[in-house]
Amino acid sequence: MRVLVIGSGAREHALLLALARDPGVSALMCAPGNAGIAEVAEQHSVDASSGEAVTALAKEVSADLVVIGPEVPLVLGVADAVRSAGIACFGPSADAARIEGSKAFAKDVMAAAGVRTAHSEIVDNPAELDAAIDRFGPNWVVKDDGLAAGKGVVVTTDRSVARDHAAELLENGHPVLLESFLDGPEVSLFCLVDGETAVPLLPAQDHKRVGDADTGPNTGGMGAYTPLPWLPAGAVDEIVNTVVKPVAAELVKRGSSFSGLLYAGLAMGSNGPAVVEFNCRFGDPETQAVLALLESPLGELLNATATGTLGDVGELHWRNGSAVTVVIAAENYPASPRTGDVITGSDAEGVLHAGTKVVDGKIVSAGGRVLSVVGVGEDLTAARDDAYAKIEAIKLPGSHFRTDIGLGAVEGKISIPN
Repeated sequence: MRVLVIGSGAREHALLLALARDPGVSALMCAPGNAGIAEVAEQHSVDASSGEAVTALAKEVSADLVVIGPEVPLVLGVADAVRSAGIACFGPSADAARIEGSKAFAKDVMAAAGVRTAHSEIVDNPAELDAAIDRFGPNWVVKDDGLAAGKGVVVTTDRSVARDHAAELLENGHPVLLESFLDGPEVSLFCLVDGETAVPLLPAQDHKRVGDADTGPNTGGMGAYTPLPWLPAGAVDEIVNTVVKPVAAELVKRGSSFSGLLYAGLAMGSNGPAVVEFNCRFGDPETQAVLALLESPLGELLNATATGTLGDVGELHWRNGSAVTVVIAAENYPASPRTGDVITGSDAEGVLHAGTKVVDGKIVSAGGRVLSVVGVGEDLTAARDDAYAKIEAIKLPGSHFRTDIGLGAVEGKISIPN
């Protein structure tokens, strides 16, 4: 099977490395890729947001399966174009991708499916903002109603901070979603979904804030770990049965059947799991950790999802132990990251590239989140040690990373409230 992966981040690097372990995959291509991906896949240029361009490339490279990594091409209907050309594609239709592309749509689907989530209001008129803000608190959750790459969310106990963020979104023409605060630790659960069939992967936990101890602004994700030692047995089945399957069934009912990766971000509160958000694709950086432990052939799984045969796939197999991903970010990320700095030590096993490119034969930084360093071990402590040992050999001027990825779980400080 010849597989073309669309995207240029560490998520796509992780997907390609896992696909390379599948004996059924005969060729790997990626567009546009990055400096690290070049070592595992043939690279091509493409406008990833153009269905016409991606379809033309898929035909040119004789792809049997196209895997779309980022959310923007999915929301813009690239998967629809590829499928219309008769090529199998892993990724939902534009209609189904609204589960991420519009938080208002996602809320409507969850309400119809009877899925627990935060109370919310949409504000699209600045004149209504202050009254709406006053209906929430003392913890305010303010979101951009569209795609924001994980950085359009502010969670704060300061009303003025919440109002300023909402006002800025409205000024830029973006509707604002105000939500009630959900208690409990967060879980990221990826599920392969084919209509009403849902197959869960390992649960993970992301670390969104830029600084240790969850300080500073939100980012696209500074690290993740899997599995979750504090998550009770049976919790994944509960999430699948009370959240993922009802939402998948509601999308089918609406004529928007989902095919691809449905990512449920949940708060595990005292009343059970409640949805924080849905994404329509593999999450970054959780993918890097989850796929490091996958032993089942990924190409077979993605192709089964894309071709409507996911129900025929047997039980998934996982490596024992834990995996941790730590993101190395460029100076000044998540604001305006510095780029163009030479990176050394990035060619080691377990170092996945995100914002990198080759200039004059040297690998240089080309984005905010530059590398994802993956450690594995017999338990979470060993996996953390492995990841941070690898980081010591990497040099990128001005870069920064969190030192506490997974530490709360190691120290037994994470629990679901009673």
